[in-house]
Amino acid sequence: MGQYRFVEDVALADCAIDVDGRDPGDVLETAAAALAELMVDPASLDLTVSRRLAVEAPELDLLLYDWLSELIFLKDRDGVVFTKATVRITGSGPYKADAELLGGIIDRARTTLRADAKAATFHQLALERRGEEWQARVVIDI
Repeated sequence: MGQYRFVEDVALADCAIDVDGRDPGDVLETAAAALAELMVDPASLDLTVSRRLAVEAPELDLLLYDWLSELIFLKDRDGVVFTKATVRITGSGPYKADAELLGGIIDRARTTLRADAKAATFHQLALERRGEEWQARVVIDI
């Protein structure tokens, strides 16, 4: 899996995350892990929920936006946070991400809650190749 860093001083009521990966699929996998860590302590989740997820978008940065938006929606609707993802991206515009997700149900007695992610934003949204790796920035409204 790639790396992520929470970026200070980008937005006041939001959280900016820089993500590095070896390919766009790795970036989406790593972004899912970063989003999960933003919302909960992953060690406090029982990983009992698996799900398939497919997302399609005309551009890679929009695919990242839709991907994170769907993960936030699943947290809000089902109370599930997905900490692990295996993503396969196909296409050259439109792009399609097919993923296997693994996560857990938020148990208020056991799960350590952190920030309540409300939405991915378009502010500074980017996903691009830089040399041998791929880099992204996404800002999450919390």
